[in-house]
Amino acid sequence: MRFLPSKSALVFSLCAGTLLSTSGQEKAKPQGIVNDHLAEFIEPDFPFFSSILDARESAKDNLTPRGLILNLGPDFWACFDTDLLRIACVWKSPAGKPPISLVSLAPGSYHIAGQKTKDGQETLPQPQGKVWLSSSIHAGWLVGAKPEFNDPREPSASVEEVGRGPLPVSIGQFLGLTRDSEGVLLRFTVGGVPVEQRLTASEDAVQVSCSIAAHIERLSTKLGGEVISIPSSTQPQTLTITIKDNAIRHSVGAVVAKAEPAAPLWKQILTTSAKLSAEADEAYVLDSLALPKLNPWKRNLRLADLAFVNDQGDAAAVSFDGDIWLLSGLTGDLQSVTWRRYTSGLHEPMSIVARDGKLYVFDRNGVWTFADDNGDGEADRHEVFCNRFGQTAETREFPNSMKLGPDGSLYISKGGQEGTSFGKHNGTVLRIKPDGSDVEVIGYGLRQPFLGVNPKTGLVTASDQQGHYVPSTPLHIVEKGQFYGHLPTIAPKEKYPTAITEPLTWIPHPVNPSGATQVWLQGAKLGPINDELMHLGYNRPELFRVLVNERFTRPQAAVMSFNRDLDFGPLNAHINPADGQLYVIGFQVWGTTAKQLSGIARLRYTDKPRVLLKEVTPTDKGLLLRFNAALDPKLATDPANYTAERWNYKRTPEYGSPHLKPDGSNGQEWITPSSAYLSSDGKSVMVGIPGMTAGVHQMRIGWGLASADGLPAKNTAYFSPWELATFDSEKEGFGKITVDLIPRAALATVVVKPTAAEGARLAEMYGCMACHSIDGTTVGKVGPSWKGIYGSERDIAKGKKGKVKADESYIRESILSPSAKVVRGFEKFDTGMPIYAGILNDNQIDAIILYLKQLK
Repeated sequence: MRFLPSKSALVFSLCAGTLLSTSGQEKAKPQGIVNDHLAEFIEPDFPFFSSILDARESAKDNLTPRGLILNLGPDFWACFDTDLLRIACVWKSPAGKPPISLVSLAPGSYHIAGQKTKDGQETLPQPQGKVWLSSSIHAGWLVGAKPEFNDPREPSASVEEVGRGPLPVSIGQFLGLTRDSEGVLLRFTVGGVPVEQRLTASEDAVQVSCSIAAHIERLSTKLGGEVISIPSSTQPQTLTITIKDNAIRHSVGAVVAKAEPAAPLWKQILTTSAKLSAEADEAYVLDSLALPKLNPWKRNLRLADLAFVNDQGDAAAVSFDGDIWLLSGLTGDLQSVTWRRYTSGLHEPMSIVARDGKLYVFDRNGVWTFADDNGDGEADRHEVFCNRFGQTAETREFPNSMKLGPDGSLYISKGGQEGTSFGKHNGTVLRIKPDGSDVEVIGYGLRQPFLGVNPKTGLVTASDQQGHYVPSTPLHIVEKGQFYGHLPTIAPKEKYPTAITEPLTWIPHPVNPSGATQVWLQGAKLGPINDELMHLGYNRPELFRVLVNERFTRPQAAVMSFNRDLDFGPLNAHINPADGQLYVIGFQVWGTTAKQLSGIARLRYTDKPRVLLKEVTPTDKGLLLRFNAALDPKLATDPANYTAERWNYKRTPEYGSPHLKPDGSNGQEWITPSSAYLSSDGKSVMVGIPGMTAGVHQMRIGWGLASADGLPAKNTAYFSPWELATFDSEKEGFGKITVDLIPRAALATVVVKPTAAEGARLAEMYGCMACHSIDGTTVGKVGPSWKGIYGSERDIAKGKKGKVKADESYIRESILSPSAKVVRGFEKFDTGMPIYAGILNDNQIDAIILYLKQLK
């Protein structure tokens, strides 16, 4: 069994602000990239695709959360419920029209990225055309003399919810499907008895053929309202059912011959190359790989994840539109990367894993594996590895992410926004056993979690999306079945099932308005960031370094921006064993400022030096900062080169949270560092901060320094100081010092000549980039973009209303007294801009103005 053809047979070829979540009050409207060159989402020459199907208009409660939509022939379609093993619906669609209403997220946004779906279960795909057969909610097959066709599954929290997951294995189990010359062969068991089922159609009839293995007990199936029994037999049998003229007829006969293997659909091998970064002096650069957008099938490539299958640069990529592509050549200069379509028909997948020579994809139907039996480079079989968890038809119960654990376990995360009913596993992180036989919940109460798993220790992390009960962007350690605080909007307000586990750290929403997955840089060749944790930001494409600190009784972490140059919204990233570099992949749906619909980029280390913060430890005397290089002593010991703030959040049923000072008033508490000390080796700084307090939700430290040999060192880190370490100056390498903690209103600042470069340094150090973009975007920001702001006309909505010119006087006033004139569109934000009067001197403000002038 294999998923890739051998190289001798074939050259490997191929491929809210929230991520995949939004407030229920938002209206769906086109807002993204238009793709007029694409063919239709449902391909006429592929025999199936996966979808929810709402056939409740034709039969009571006939809702299929996990459905395979089968193309039977001349405009006939059928939906097979993989959980209940029932034929949920058969219908004939109007010629040339889609068989279902294209309202789900993948088909609905296929041609216009940005199209949204309403939350809940009210607006779901429905069969289009004349319904020939529709079934109620019941097991499709049963074993025994007196079958009772009902729903035998354990109810969800809402008894009316039908998305309860699969039948008990003792009753039946869906195994998968085979694509062959006659279409699709469904494979499942009934009471342990293997059954293969095929549906076909002619101009005026639909036929269901079931090959049944020898069985000692009577089997029964229910189709529409008719129950059909198959007596026990010591020989295999074929049950043939014909649906015609509103009647169902059946017969039992000999087993029919097997169909021939399917002919390959996508023979073409496509080749693309990468545009290598032209940056000559940077330590880390991004190479951009071109995607085969103009492919022969006019297929969209909204790539969500990548899995490296060996150490030769071969990989597989999965698209949100249900395709898997095989790639080769992901190494060296990336000038000959080949692509080939491997399979299709999956249901909004966003993650793929390679393990022991197999691919695993997580979609709404469960976790699939694949096999290429005839070696033609395309998958012949889709096999269910695990679906032993619930899946509702809630539009926000996305199959968010899947990661591989060191013991072979698979960890998956599921969307948790519920608008109609309560499901079994919405908003959970689940561990799937290595053999796929069972699952366990390792965390719940999450809104839209995206995962990371340490490949050595198995530590599971997850981001979440700001929204109701989620006041900002959290980064969690997920373990022990703990509850992480999110409640659906349909739940009783603030009725938490147990104590809330606070995150590893909060990240301010303006800094990371939509968190995606995390990746550990183990096995990397990335220089000083090897083995670190990297967190992906989706809304504003960004890579963040996460410095995990285990000095405390519970881990803490500091998060800081590392790269803001991605042109697409990143969802996943992986180390390529062929070159040790980080490959980032993702696509746009909504809630992102990305310029491109989708992309793959390689973060490449050039061996050039870069000064990086390596540790942030909150202590009783201030903040201990450790760097990877010796620092300029003059700059490092000047407390004016550090800025700090702290604030809290409030978890409520409201969307997000304002920033709250420790006294409960709105805003951030500005902290003036009182002193700064350099360690004996020159690589660590102790920044004295009066009144350090444990338990503050959010703290920020910014620095504008340089290394001893003149390299810039400027950034801002965000962390949650749940505990404080006791600072021991000698143990930490500072010798005997007494940290000056005398509170000061503001520190004397070394006068520096105003320049645009100095303004850029100050903007980074003071955290301005958290709230203001420099590329014109405003999504996820709580302040206007700085691009082109100087000299522009501003429409003032709060303060002295009217139109004003953004000249030097206006910018200076906005820095010193931000509430004097608030630009229209930003007057309702709870997070206000800090007042910098008494913090920035005139020369510093002049430098920032010079920086703004150059942002044309």
